[in-house]
Amino acid sequence: MERRYFESKKGRVEIIPMIDIMLFLLVFFIMITIQMIPDQGLNLQLPHSSEAKQLPRPHMTINIQEDGTVVVKNQHYDLAGLQNLIRQDGDPSKTVVTIAADKAVPYQKFIHVMDACQKAGASDIGLAANAS
Repeated sequence: MERRYFESKKGRVEIIPMIDIMLFLLVFFIMITIQMIPDQGLNLQLPHSSEAKQLPRPHMTINIQEDGTVVVKNQHYDLAGLQNLIRQDGDPSKTVVTIAADKAVPYQKFIHVMDACQKAGASDIGLAANAS
């Protein structure tokens, strides 16, 4: 087959590299989205409040289970360990803490956890409740 010197070729779109790029972007966005999901905490029976409001996503959720166990990011902590965790979280004064206590937790246990947060330097403390 003979080719002419000035013969023009038809342009074509290469689809294989475009598919590779799209798959790479898909994986990238999935990984970023997974990192953006906050700690949802545990499934607790929260007390109800008629004035409960939706707050921005907490930076740290402290869960107090029915038996009084303190859980943060699926790790159990005592009060001293909780204070160390909050102190090591960068600037404790800018750490946003949400305390989610089961409704069967004694009030004194809840106050001990709140005191531990304040001793560590956290000043932005929210309480979790179900809106009714």
